[in-house]
Amino acid sequence: MRIWNERLPDVPLTLSTVSAAEAPDVLRGRGADAGFVRLPIDRTDLSAIPLYTETSVVVVPKDHLVAAVEEVSADELADEIVLHPLDDTLDWERPPGLPAFERPATTEDAVELVAAGVGLLVVPQSLARLYHRKDLTYRTITGVPESRVALSWPEAEVTPDLVEEFIGIVRGRTVNSTRGRTPTPPQPKQKRADKGGTPRKPAAGRTGGKTGGKPAKAQGKNARGGSGAPKNAAKRGKPRRRP
Repeated sequence: MRIWNERLPDVPLTLSTVSAAEAPDVLRGRGADAGFVRLPIDRTDLSAIPLYTETSVVVVPKDHLVAAVEEVSADELADEIVLHPLDDTLDWERPPGLPAFERPATTEDAVELVAAGVGLLVVPQSLARLYHRKDLTYRTITGVPESRVALSWPEAEVTPDLVEEFIGIVRGRTVNSTRGRTPTPPQPKQKRADKGGTPRKPAAGRTGGKTGGKPAKAQGKNARGGSGAPKNAAKRGKPRRRP
């Protein structure tokens, strides 16, 4: 939002928070011009570009044994109750650990159950940060699915230039980047300038005309007495030898 407000101060940008399951329908219903979604999604009437893959973490109470290590594997949670909310964003084949008696309705509800000591929760790292509590912490977990995040927008977008601008900001393009923008037409070449910065003048005798500006040659065979010499020009004889 900070970069958007710097580059397009006259175009307001409003953020809305919806669940991962609701996001595609919000975009199709024009409730938003673009949005972050978790793949896979139904791409009917939607365009999407993958951005990054998010690390999965396990949310635990601060006094839990898992909190003493930096990383844990899914197999190490085999004897733990692992909550599986209905709005889970990970594409599980089978969640690790032991299933809870009932599935929480939302991830936020599951976090509250973890705080109550009911079980543990595996989520993408951003969701662990979103629902952070002082009495909870999280650790990286291996051997589980990871969540892929994408930027999505309606295919029949009515403001493609603004969406392209938003895509550029999300992907880190600089303000001078020409990708996705109308290229600047080439400028006409300027005349070469001499060292003093003044355009060079044509050299003397090179005006570009047919005559070339060169000094004309004498007319006729020669300048002394040929057909081109003046008629009244006196002939020069041999010098007389002195006695």
